[in-house]
Amino acid sequence: MSNINISLRTKLIVSFLAVVIVTGFVATLVGVNLIVDGIIREEQDRVRTNLNSAREIYEGELKEIKDLSRLTAVRFFIKEALLKSDLVGIEEELVRIRKEEHLDILTLTDKNGKVLFRACNPDVYDDSQAEDELVNRVLLEKEVVASTQIISGKELEKEGKDLAEQAYIEFIPTPMEKPGPEKEETSGMVMKAVAPVMGYDNELLGIIYAGRLLNRNYEIVDKVKDTVFKGVKYKGKDIGTVTIFQEDLRISTNVQNLDGSRAIGTRVSEEVYDQVLVKGMPWIDRAFVVNNWYITAYEPIENIKGEIIGILYVGLLEEKFTDMRKETLWIFLGITLAGMALALIISYFLASGILKPVNRLVYASKQLAKGDLTQRVKLTSKDEIGELAEAFNFMASSIKERDDQLKARAQQKIQESERLASLGRLAAGVAHEINNPLGAILIYSNLLLEEPELHDPGRENLKKVVRETIRCKEIVKGLLDFARKTEPKKELININNILERVLSLVEKQALFQNIKITKKLHPHLPMAMIDITQIQQVFMNIILNAAEAMEGKGSLTIRTQLLKDGQFIELEFTDTGCGIPQENMKKLFEPFFTTKEKTKGIGLGLAISYGVIKNHGGNIEVKSQAGKGTTFIIKLPVEKM
Repeated sequence: MSNINISLRTKLIVSFLAVVIVTGFVATLVGVNLIVDGIIREEQDRVRTNLNSAREIYEGELKEIKDLSRLTAVRFFIKEALLKSDLVGIEEELVRIRKEEHLDILTLTDKNGKVLFRACNPDVYDDSQAEDELVNRVLLEKEVVASTQIISGKELEKEGKDLAEQAYIEFIPTPMEKPGPEKEETSGMVMKAVAPVMGYDNELLGIIYAGRLLNRNYEIVDKVKDTVFKGVKYKGKDIGTVTIFQEDLRISTNVQNLDGSRAIGTRVSEEVYDQVLVKGMPWIDRAFVVNNWYITAYEPIENIKGEIIGILYVGLLEEKFTDMRKETLWIFLGITLAGMALALIISYFLASGILKPVNRLVYASKQLAKGDLTQRVKLTSKDEIGELAEAFNFMASSIKERDDQLKARAQQKIQESERLASLGRLAAGVAHEINNPLGAILIYSNLLLEEPELHDPGRENLKKVVRETIRCKEIVKGLLDFARKTEPKKELININNILERVLSLVEKQALFQNIKITKKLHPHLPMAMIDITQIQQVFMNIILNAAEAMEGKGSLTIRTQLLKDGQFIELEFTDTGCGIPQENMKKLFEPFFTTKEKTKGIGLGLAISYGVIKNHGGNIEVKSQAGKGTTFIIKLPVEKM
């Protein structure tokens, strides 16, 4: 017996040893990978947030220029000068505005786009800017527009020779760049805004356009760096950098060359070029930047036509996180090794004591797994093994109790479902049988109303009978529609077409005469496979509910869009009506629930609509606040090609 006990103890210790070693190394490998992945995710999340901040600052600068051009265009003296065709006196004012607002470009044209005065280069005028994409849009739409734009060296020279010189950049060979034949860049990247100068009779008198050249303008990139990275350095290097690219060329940056100068003229790496400039997708990953590795975020900069003309970049120096990763790795390894040693020592002392109780627990567990819920373990000690056995017994009792409860609850649910199904069939049958007598009552009541000798109050009472009979038929019809499960007859169609068809039916109704309907329909929605009649009825029901909630006066906005996942089309119906109290939100799609007067609804419309949308594999939601309007959101799946 002694030899057998020693053999078992040895085997158990060896087994513990093998398990601890394997588990320790596996845990180390998994832990290291988790740490590395966690650090990378943290870096990427941080740099993505930094890119969002950079975009906000960039767009804020563009908005500032847009506001400056708009405010300049509405100045009284400019209107008067254009009306009188006399620019004497306004040149100095425009020059003053350009200097005070730190604008590189401030130019006035006539209503045809012909330049009248350049605040930066007064000697050059009379040329036409009507072909400029921003100026041309303002000439057509008479609205303020702003965008980033590439302006050729020739056009920059008109605005000022110093601008053409500032824009000129020679290409500098950069490691890992995409090879190209270009040697120099003469065009410039400009934040530009154009505003119409309107007369007192709302006629176009001229155009003001303003802009700031981004080439060698470090205000934005340094502002982002100071705001986001707070000037933090690591081993003498800036931990964060920001760059504005004109296509793949750095024109404004605080990334430094090895000599400490700004890396103007260097180019983006080839992998980022292909991702951002060619595919038009953001890059959130590590990348080689001039002379070092960074955790980076790049996103395209587009002009007013949606063409990619540049890149906005932020990056975090990878060296700091690499060092942090190594330090964390060594700490983790030390903790793991210490834990393994401690586990081995403890396992030696526990081996003998836990062998028999563990076997009993294993046997009981197997019996429990086979379905013997009466299995229990005999308590032989009050130590941890005894507590484990007690816990096992408690678990087995709990499982048996819950199993009994689940069986009882399942049986109860089955009975309830059968009762509800029977009740539904009964309701549908009763509704069908009631429908015919109601029709007869309605026919004979109308015949009696046609009798000329029938006078008040009998005629009025008979009219009430007709009204209430019609209401009963509507309730019966709604009940039949709700109870009837009709398989949808689906076909491929554009959702926008159905909306247009429904709106054409309701817009001329008296209820909609004082309702402003705003359509924001996505122009390129994919096709959806739907039952046109059912979906049309859903849209009609929601639109009519909105009109009734607004009591025929207000605003209804209908929006369609393709969700980012590309799997669903989303429709929003937003009204400015009375809204829905919070206590009614959960009951909204229940049959026969309604907040309308009894003469105006039976409460089946939304319940039927809910069933139709669910039957199409979609979803319908409601957002509302009492007194602030309601938004119905419908999601329908896209037909996969």
